[in-house]
Amino acid sequence: MRFDGVIFDLDGVLCRTDRYHLAAWDELASGLGLELPPDIAERTRGIGRMESLELVLGALAAQLTPDEKEGLCEQKNLIYREQLKHLSREDIEPGAVEALTALRGRGVKLAVASSSRNAPLITERLGFNELLDAVVDGGMISRSKPDPEVFLKAAELLDCEPARCAVVEDAQSGIDAARSGGFFAVAYTCPSRLLEGCDAEIRNLADLPSLLECGVAAESSPQHID
Repeated sequence: MRFDGVIFDLDGVLCRTDRYHLAAWDELASGLGLELPPDIAERTRGIGRMESLELVLGALAAQLTPDEKEGLCEQKNLIYREQLKHLSREDIEPGAVEALTALRGRGVKLAVASSSRNAPLITERLGFNELLDAVVDGGMISRSKPDPEVFLKAAELLDCEPARCAVVEDAQSGIDAARSGGFFAVAYTCPSRLLEGCDAEIRNLADLPSLLECGVAAESSPQHID
C-alpha cells in the first residue's frame, strides 16, 4: 500500500521541547507552593494542557474552579512561550529534517498534529513550515488524544483518507488515537519506552521513508526498525 500522507506528532517526535515544558510547569508549581512529581515529564507525554495541569496540581486540583484552572493553564502557557524564545535547531530530533525532505520529495503530503496550541510557533521557529502541508494545533480541536480528532482534522486538511495515512507518535495516547481513527500507527520509541498496539516501530526518524516505501499493510505484525 502506498501512503498518501504522513502525520507527525510534534513534541517528542520532530523536536524536543520537554525541558521548556518542565521549566514552565516548575515555575508555575513553585508559585503555588508545589513540587513537581518526579515522573511528570512521562505522565504528561501526549496529553492536553488541562489534563497535564491536573497532574501538576495533584490534590489541589479539587479545590479550584474550572475558571481558576483555565487561568493557570494560560499562565503556564505564557511562561512556556517565554521559554520557547530559547528554541533552536539543536532541539530538532535527529533525522527529522531528512525524513520530511525525503517524504516530500516522493510526493507524500505532510502534516503536524499536536495538542499544543503553540505548534505553529514551534514549526515556524524550527523552519519546518516549508516542508509541511498542514499544521493542526490544540486550538483547532475540542478533544485531546486518545481521541483521534487531531489526526482526523490533519487528514482532512491533507485531503487524504485515514487508511492511506501513517501517523508517527511517541506516546501511548497518540498510538491509541491513531489506531482508533483508522490510521497506520508508527511508534517512534526508545528501548526504555515501548508502545503497545502500533503497526510499526522505528528508533530513528531517518528510517521512516524506507519503512513506508515497503508498502507495509496495517494488518501485518508490527515491524521494528533499529
